[in-house]
Amino acid sequence: MSTPASPERTLITLRDPGSAAAEAYRTLRTNIQFSSIDRPLKTLLITSTAPDEGKSISLANLAVTMAQAEQRVLMVDCDLRRPSLHSIFGLSNEQGLTSAILEGEGALPIQATAVPGLSLLASGPLPPRPADLLGSRRMVALIERLRASADIVLFDTPPVVAVTDAAVLAPQVDGVLLVLQAGHTRRDRAREARQILEKVKAHIIGVVLNNARLEGGYSY
Repeated sequence: MSTPASPERTLITLRDPGSAAAEAYRTLRTNIQFSSIDRPLKTLLITSTAPDEGKSISLANLAVTMAQAEQRVLMVDCDLRRPSLHSIFGLSNEQGLTSAILEGEGALPIQATAVPGLSLLASGPLPPRPADLLGSRRMVALIERLRASADIVLFDTPPVVAVTDAAVLAPQVDGVLLVLQAGHTRRDRAREARQILEKVKAHIIGVVLNNARLEGGYSY
């Protein structure tokens, strides 16, 4: 069995905190903070238009910078098809979100990461119908519990164009961040993703552009 990579090796904000990419994540953190002055933001959903656009890595790096700013940050892996946050942080996926939903009022299987102030609710066992689970009343109740457990809760979801999971969950959170990849994301897909989110009245707070040839690598 291979040993999972440590977050220090996989996350630029830990591996090279002085780099332009790490600074871009700190800028993203600041922009999010200012975007929520008039509308308090405690729950933020991160999604993309298609697989392999870097949404989970973007969420993980953003979470690290928020924790480094002395916030209590909780990541929740709602990608119940291809979960990855537990692998990024070298944690277990035996219990997690699905366990918490099905077991109701029991203790939440939240795990601490190696980053002070940063914790993870992994996906847990993968269900046969993820969208049904994420759209259930039990999920709504769980989100309220999670709000009380951290300063900000970041939800990782599957690509919004590919499946309905993100669209089902988006109206239940305070804001949505859409991750695109320069040279990879098609413009029609980006438009479709925005239309899907707007149709469910999601509050889109911004767009992250990965791999852009700009200083910092991200744009809004």
